[in-house]
Amino acid sequence: MSDTLERFLFDDAPVRGELVKLDAAYQEVLARQSYPPVLQALIGELMAAAALLSATLKFDGTLIMQLHGTASVKLIVVECTSSMTLRATARWEGEVPALSLAELLGQGRFAITLEPEEGETYQGIVGFEPGQGVAQIIEHYMARSEQLQTRLWLASGNGAAAGLMVQKLPAGHGDPDAWGRVQQLAQTITADELLQLPARDTLYRLFHEEQVRVFEPDTPRFACTCSRERVGSMLRMVGLSEVETVLAERGNIDVTCEFCGLGYRFDPVDVAQLFGGHGTDGAGPQRH
Repeated sequence: MSDTLERFLFDDAPVRGELVKLDAAYQEVLARQSYPPVLQALIGELMAAAALLSATLKFDGTLIMQLHGTASVKLIVVECTSSMTLRATARWEGEVPALSLAELLGQGRFAITLEPEEGETYQGIVGFEPGQGVAQIIEHYMARSEQLQTRLWLASGNGAAAGLMVQKLPAGHGDPDAWGRVQQLAQTITADELLQLPARDTLYRLFHEEQVRVFEPDTPRFACTCSRERVGSMLRMVGLSEVETVLAERGNIDVTCEFCGLGYRFDPVDVAQLFGGHGTDGAGPQRH
């Protein structure tokens, strides 16, 4: 298994692109929970999309994609850090049939959050229309929020996920007709080619008649950012009185990370050390 992200640039055209293939990282996510097949596919597409978008951002931090729903699928979360580590999870109720994304989510919304290591968090939220898939939602988001003409092709299946993205650069140079031509070439890609061909074979198949510069690849990988310290911070946000209520009922506080399944236990001594004699009003649990 070889997870890779390739960046490429058209020398004679105002177009850049990226191609990502995820095997091990995607399978690590699927191994941690028994997701219905439809959710497996959506998680794979979102992981590929998150890696593609994160690679275009010049910042140190985390890109978070969230699909919120009110029907059978309640939430899908994918996170990709600037060091190209990925994690994902989902929540659902009952059966998850093979329906359109809009039908699976009901009153749904799509959010992209940028959490820099330093500075303020930014979040953009966009609705979507019936018939749109993950790729079309993100294209719409990029056009509206980033003013970047972007095209995506995503695929997921048989333990692999992949994606191709091309963008028209705002500072145009070279052939003014290249953007249309690149889109026409890119849209000939099939899901099987995205998933099965080596990345550079895919690029050659699509763009061998263009002047394309390919850079050193990145290696995406699964990693969870949960820690005992982050769980402790979440408990402080919940508040001392609520934590003490759970302690009285259960004897311990047990928290399991939804992303990786790792468990954290806090006994009364741990809680006393955590709060240090100072309670805090609850503001709701946070990601860990």
